[in-house]
Amino acid sequence: MLRDVSTIILAGGKGTRLEPLTRDRAKPAVPIGGMYRIIDFTLSNCINSGLRRIRVLTQFKSHSLNRHIRQGWNFLPGELGEGIEVLPPQQRIDEHWYKGTADAIYQNIYSLERDRANEMLILAGDHIYKMDYANMIRFHREREADLTIGCIQVPLADVRHFGILETDRNDRVESFKEKPATARPMPDDPRHALGSMGIYVFNTRLLFDRLCADAARNDSDHDFGRNVIPEMIQDGFGVFAYRFRDENRKAIPYWRDVGTLEAYYQANMDLVAVDPVLNLYDSNWPIRTLPPQLPPPKFVFGDPGPPGVARRGEAIDSMICSGCILSGGHVRRSILSPGVRVNSYATVEESILFEGVEVGRHCRVRRAIIDKDVKLPPNTVLGYDLEFDRARGFTIVDGGVVVVAKDEPPEAFRAPNAMPD
Repeated sequence: MLRDVSTIILAGGKGTRLEPLTRDRAKPAVPIGGMYRIIDFTLSNCINSGLRRIRVLTQFKSHSLNRHIRQGWNFLPGELGEGIEVLPPQQRIDEHWYKGTADAIYQNIYSLERDRANEMLILAGDHIYKMDYANMIRFHREREADLTIGCIQVPLADVRHFGILETDRNDRVESFKEKPATARPMPDDPRHALGSMGIYVFNTRLLFDRLCADAARNDSDHDFGRNVIPEMIQDGFGVFAYRFRDENRKAIPYWRDVGTLEAYYQANMDLVAVDPVLNLYDSNWPIRTLPPQLPPPKFVFGDPGPPGVARRGEAIDSMICSGCILSGGHVRRSILSPGVRVNSYATVEESILFEGVEVGRHCRVRRAIIDKDVKLPPNTVLGYDLEFDRARGFTIVDGGVVVVAKDEPPEAFRAPNAMPD
C-alpha cells in the first residue's frame, strides 16, 4: 500500500551555480521547457507513481516556489489525507538553517511523525527524469531492506560529482563514497560506476533513530551521503541499490542534474530536437504544471525573404508557449516562455526566453538565456561577440552562452562607456 509511504522532496538548496537565474528564486523553481518548473518533474513522478502524501522542504528564496506549488498543485483532496504541503524551516529543534540533507529531515521530525508512515521516500527537487517510484518501493519491500538507494550508471570520468556505490551480486551495497576522486568500475561494465540519484527509501522508524543519533554528533556534516548512509553500511544494516528504470521510453535512459548553467541550457536544448531525448508528449507519463491563463501563441506577418530581412512571424524547431506573439520576428531552435514577444525583423536562435521577455525590432539574439521581463531595445545584438557581452556585465557560460539576469534595464544593453541617448 502506497498509503503507508510518506514522500519528502528536498527543495532548499541555494543553487549558486545557476546564478543569476537563482538570484530571486529557489533552484527547483527555475523555469524549464518554457512552461514548467524544475520541481514539476519530481512532483509529476510522485503523482504518476500513485504517491499522494508529499512534503516539500524549502529554505532559500522560496516565495515563487511556494506560490507555484500552492496554485498549481492544490488538486489533491485533503479530506482523504492527501496533499502537497510546503514545510519551511521552523527552527523547532535548532536555531540554525538546515546544515545538510539529513539535518533537513531531522528538523522536521515532529511534522513527519504525524504521518505514521511505514516507509519514507526522500527525493531531490532539482533533477529532470521520469521514474515510477512505486517499483522502487516494491523492490525495497521484497528485499526487506532497511534502506534502498536509487542508482544510475555514471561514466568513470564523472564519479567526483556523485555518491558512488559498490554492490554484491544481489544488489546489496557494500560501500558508499561521497564524490570520490576515482572509483572502481562495475563488474559488468568497465567504463561505468554505480552512482546515487539522491533517491532513498527508508524504513521510517529506523530513519528517525539514525537521524537523532547523527544530530547528537558534533563531528558530522549531517548529510545522507557523507554520514548516514556509510554508517548504516558499516553497522550492518540492509542497504540495497535499485537500478533506475526510465519511464521516458527512449533507447538511452534520461536523467539530468541541472545544477549548472551549462547543464541547464543543454537540458532545454534537448527538448527542441526533432526527436527529443526527453519526451514531454507522452500521455502515459504526463508532466504537470501550473497552466498560464493566456491566449494561444500568435504569429503575424508573412513577407517573403531571408530571416532578419523579411518581416515574417515564424518559429522553426522551437517550443512556443501561450501568450507569445511573434510579430514579424524569426525564431529557430529556441524556447519561448509564456507572454514573450518577438518584434519585426528580429532573430532569436538557440535561446531560452523566460516569461514576459520582449525582443525589439532588428535585434539579433543567439545562444542566450534571458530571464523574466527583460526588454531588449531595438537593434540589440546578443551572443555574437562574447567579450562585448562580458564587458556589459552579462554572465558568459562555458560553451559560449550569454545569460541575462531578471529585470535587467534597457540601458544595460548599451555599449560599455556609451553616452546615453
